[in-house]
Amino acid sequence: MSSSTQAPYAEPMTTHTDGAAPTTNADFIQLEDKVAAHNYAPLPVVVAQAEGVWVTDVEGNRYLDALAGYSALNFGHRHPGLVEAAKAQLDRSTLTSRAFHNDQLGPFCEALAKLVGKDMILPMNTGAEAVETALKLARKWGYQVKGVAEGRAHIIVMDGNFHGRTTTIISFSDDPDARDDYGPYTPGFESVPYGDLAAIENAITDDTVAVLVEPIQGEQGVQIPKEGFLPGLRELCTEKNVLMIADEIQSGLGRTGTTLACEYEGVEADIYTLGKALGGGIVPVSAVAADADVMNVITPGTHGSTFGGNPLAAAVGLAVVNMLATGEHQAHAAELETVFRDGLEALVGQGAVAVRVRGLWAGIDIDPELMSGKEACKGLAKRGVLAKDTHGSTIRLAPPLVITREELTQVVDALGEVLAEARNKA
Repeated sequence: MSSSTQAPYAEPMTTHTDGAAPTTNADFIQLEDKVAAHNYAPLPVVVAQAEGVWVTDVEGNRYLDALAGYSALNFGHRHPGLVEAAKAQLDRSTLTSRAFHNDQLGPFCEALAKLVGKDMILPMNTGAEAVETALKLARKWGYQVKGVAEGRAHIIVMDGNFHGRTTTIISFSDDPDARDDYGPYTPGFESVPYGDLAAIENAITDDTVAVLVEPIQGEQGVQIPKEGFLPGLRELCTEKNVLMIADEIQSGLGRTGTTLACEYEGVEADIYTLGKALGGGIVPVSAVAADADVMNVITPGTHGSTFGGNPLAAAVGLAVVNMLATGEHQAHAAELETVFRDGLEALVGQGAVAVRVRGLWAGIDIDPELMSGKEACKGLAKRGVLAKDTHGSTIRLAPPLVITREELTQVVDALGEVLAEARNKA
């Protein structure tokens, strides 16, 4: 692992448990473990500085970030254009609430609507908020437009889904860590096998208002449905007068080599949920995109957010949209997909059992008898690459879209070294 050439890390004002200021990774981890809730189990790396695809810990060690904040950092850390947009807006205004208009919201919504091919945008803050908003929107559309009887709106979701961790969303999760001990659960949802059109069709009733789907299931290990599923779902939803909601919070905004993952098969959903990369890794920004015939069921007072659509978020979001409008980042992800896939597929039989790649997004299933996903990520960290495990022996790679071919090869080579070391020890 190479040493940082950046300036030494400045000690914070906070004092450690023994009265001294924390300076090492171990110091900061101990302090965090004492005073921060244990809702994550992070790798023992304490990031202090970041730029592009690289981060530096408090001890000066550098790592290539191959997770990119679960796709929130699609454009890398502190992208100069995005930082400049944020700085410029900080000097003007940051928050008005939606009690008043601001001069950033309209341009942001107009540009984002054009980018994703919809009429209107409803801005929120987090991905989970966007999904909650889409669910409310679909239910209200069902009652006011489709004519579903009050209280009977039915929404179909997919097994293995991940849409956030709010009470309603975990009500239809099948992940025990996310769901257990948080009941009673919100009714109105039915889960079917991911990618199974027949199961979806059998689940649709006269009360069904929407089908919520991730075009690619990220948290499940970058699970890509078989070809034809999304077009088939689009056709089925149209036939049955059911809204297709595509959760593009992780898969969207260039990650898959297209602006939206649905575009890979030429599919247009009725509602998109967007987030993560929309805030450029600087501020939380999310949005729901839909055409007017759906969005206009939302009227003043029926939904809102104090921070949703704030001028700082809108200014950064507009800068993100303008970057994506050129198509440059999508093209770069599509171009590097072959390099990514070829490199990872060469590891199948060498400790990896399966790989799934779309754009700059990959799921790698490691032989569970060889090592767990967490152990693999620890091995990668020792070699200067940061990644995240999910579901046992699976790891995810989602490097920033600004990564170079050489840096991407470095990520794949590091994984090869981790697997080779584990095979030698077995």
